[in-house]
Amino acid sequence: MKHLQADPLDRHQFPLDEWALVEAHFDAEQQGLVETLFSVGNGYLGMRGNLEEGRDGYMYGTFVNGFHETWQIRHAEDAFGFAQVGQTIVNVPDAKIIRLYVDDEPFVLSEADVLRGTRRLDFRDGVLYREVEWRTPSGKRVLIRSRRLVSFTDRHLAVIDYEVTMLDAEAHLLVSSQILNRQDGQDEFTDRTEESGATFDPRKAEAFTDRVLLPRIKRIDGSRSLLAYRTNNSRMTLAVGAEHSVETDNDYDETNRLEDDFAEHAYRVHAKPGQPFRLVKNIGYHTSRSVPTRELADRTDRTLDRARDTPLGEVLARQLDWLEDFWKRSDVIVEGQPVLQQAIRWNLFQIAQATARTDGGGIAAKGVSGSGYGGHYFWDTEIYVLPFLTYTAPQVARNALRFRQNMLDAARQRAAELNQHGALFPWRTINGLESSAYYAAGTAQYHIDADISYAINQYVRATGDEDFLVQGGVDVLVETARMWADLGFWRSNGDSHFHIHGVTGPDEYTTVVNDNLFTNVMAKANLRSAVQAVERLRITHPEEFSRMQERLDLQEDEILEWLQAAEAMYLPFDEGLGIHPQDAQFLEKELWDLENTPASKRPLLLHYHPLVIYRFQVLKQADVVLALLLQGQEFTAEEKRRDFEYYDALTTGDSSLSAVVQSIIAAEVGYGALAEQYFTQALFVDIANLHRNTSDGIHVASTGGIWSALTMGFAGMRDHGGRITFDPRLPEGWDALRFPLTLHGSRVRVELRADAIAFEIEEGAGVTVHVRGDQVDLDPARPTSVPLRGQGPHLEGAPTTSDIEGSLRRDGSVITASIPTITIEHVESDLVVD
Repeated sequence: MKHLQADPLDRHQFPLDEWALVEAHFDAEQQGLVETLFSVGNGYLGMRGNLEEGRDGYMYGTFVNGFHETWQIRHAEDAFGFAQVGQTIVNVPDAKIIRLYVDDEPFVLSEADVLRGTRRLDFRDGVLYREVEWRTPSGKRVLIRSRRLVSFTDRHLAVIDYEVTMLDAEAHLLVSSQILNRQDGQDEFTDRTEESGATFDPRKAEAFTDRVLLPRIKRIDGSRSLLAYRTNNSRMTLAVGAEHSVETDNDYDETNRLEDDFAEHAYRVHAKPGQPFRLVKNIGYHTSRSVPTRELADRTDRTLDRARDTPLGEVLARQLDWLEDFWKRSDVIVEGQPVLQQAIRWNLFQIAQATARTDGGGIAAKGVSGSGYGGHYFWDTEIYVLPFLTYTAPQVARNALRFRQNMLDAARQRAAELNQHGALFPWRTINGLESSAYYAAGTAQYHIDADISYAINQYVRATGDEDFLVQGGVDVLVETARMWADLGFWRSNGDSHFHIHGVTGPDEYTTVVNDNLFTNVMAKANLRSAVQAVERLRITHPEEFSRMQERLDLQEDEILEWLQAAEAMYLPFDEGLGIHPQDAQFLEKELWDLENTPASKRPLLLHYHPLVIYRFQVLKQADVVLALLLQGQEFTAEEKRRDFEYYDALTTGDSSLSAVVQSIIAAEVGYGALAEQYFTQALFVDIANLHRNTSDGIHVASTGGIWSALTMGFAGMRDHGGRITFDPRLPEGWDALRFPLTLHGSRVRVELRADAIAFEIEEGAGVTVHVRGDQVDLDPARPTSVPLRGQGPHLEGAPTTSDIEGSLRRDGSVITASIPTITIEHVESDLVVD
């Protein structure tokens, strides 16, 4: 594991501020990174942190959640049941462009004589601020200020407030406000080859070769412009509009230009010293899967009408109020650690920007901050993001789960395509159809079913929202249980066990295996939860139970079958090594010697063929260790420690999903210093660009995992079967850890110190928790403090492959470690010699 310094940021460029991310000076070489870091969004609409002037960009992007184009997947060798139609998020027309010319000199930041310049993304009001003082080639000083926000209270609205002031001389300004269809239109300032990137990387989005957005409406009416389109294949529709208002004492005139892929309002200003020219640009986006563009145009007009009638100050105040409530429900405070505090708040703010106004849509792996992974939704949402939402923003969690529930019919069809009963949710998708062309690391991840069921049960337990089950949540549990009962099979070898073969777990460096431990233990929980939900409905909602039974044609013998399969689920265990094998054949492989693998060959997936990787004991991300977290009640403390030590040594960390899980279990089993190291890695995945692909968008699952690492790792919170427990592991040097939790409608403030953990109910009725086995009944009338003796076991160092090398398998053979040494460069040189 690469050891990360305590503060990996260049504080000359990014000064420390616990409530903002600040950029002190422009660096053209880091534009891909900072465009992502300074993105603004609300879960529905996202704008990358491109400069308003539309120059010096790495990836110019504005994205609407779920707005995508489809395309035919062309398999080199096709087979029945392979995914046939790909889906990719569309870069929607860019309305954030405001170009500036002073005496016909363009303002291009990378070429400008900048006297001072800063940007600030404020976490308290959700506004991106910029201020630049520019000296033109003729020596005139110009002050440029801008504010940009995407509204949390009106999901379709974005606002840019752009102000230019001549400081010491008059000048002629041209301020050109534009809407540009970058997806299909021509922009003379964009290098298309550079934007799309020429390097192979499966984490990037697919590039379109044909026109995507077909023009349907274009119009300018006074200070308002509007463009509307329909996608060529998916036939989705979109309208974007912008309305402008000017405040200035300078003389100016306005001209307009309108084309299929371009709308412009240009202001020619005779600017006098000290007299600002201020342009406020209200922007509206509306999209649909089927609504005609004329209706979306009407909706956009109504959005802009409301914005026109609402003073900007009120828009800003609403944004501030929304975020004030968000931080009351969500802020995690690490007392006395300002470097960590800034990064924690940046991560939590990114979850808000990715989820707040999805309003029944999905939560993409990159949110609305970039095009990485094609804008797809994965299992990451349920396992890494939903816990944060469930315990801080239950309504948003409910919306996200309803999105999965609405995919159920498509999941039933997908199961049928794979000869299974029940439902099989797609591993990656936007519209509900499987979009993964590589089935071994895609469709074979059947655990997606159990992950969704896990999130449903966690939500219902934490909120008490049984109405969600009644209104269709139980259908998901039933249909996924049917899939597991059909996929698995019984085999008797002394004892009768239920097995699941031919699947891939979370670790994508090991595919299509038998009895993957994570899959089996999660399927077991899925089957049990389906039985429990059905039986609970039978007792508490008998009429709804009868309707559900009829709707799903649910037979009594099915329920018994699920229970029997769950109780007999095979969980592989190796007595000699004292660990749970990741799958039935995992221990037959040799070790990949990670300690001696050069950094130039990491991540492995970019330098080795999958088949090479599959032949070794090596992990892209924590697999068994994730099972220890999600289903910890299935394992003893000793099993957790031994499993963690074995698999931690084999985990590359090539996945951004891994470090948070390793941190949580490292803390639980006693590797406190290691847990902090993993936490720091996860905390700075994006801010410090540790995976070198933050330019493609935020790692949203990792940001959600930060909350889990703090609350479940260091505060030791668990929720197994609805019983909230705490077994803290506060790191040395942390004065206190404080955070709120929403449980059954009550907001509980938790404060952890080295000698005690305290609880205070800020809103709602009393709740019950457990601290290290003792029941604690929380009373709204008074805070409760529980003394602590220490922070659990203490282990030094970190596991390595050398700890495993030389161990004996069950058959007596020795486990060895090596590195594949033949690379494509060597092969090519041999061919030349021959």
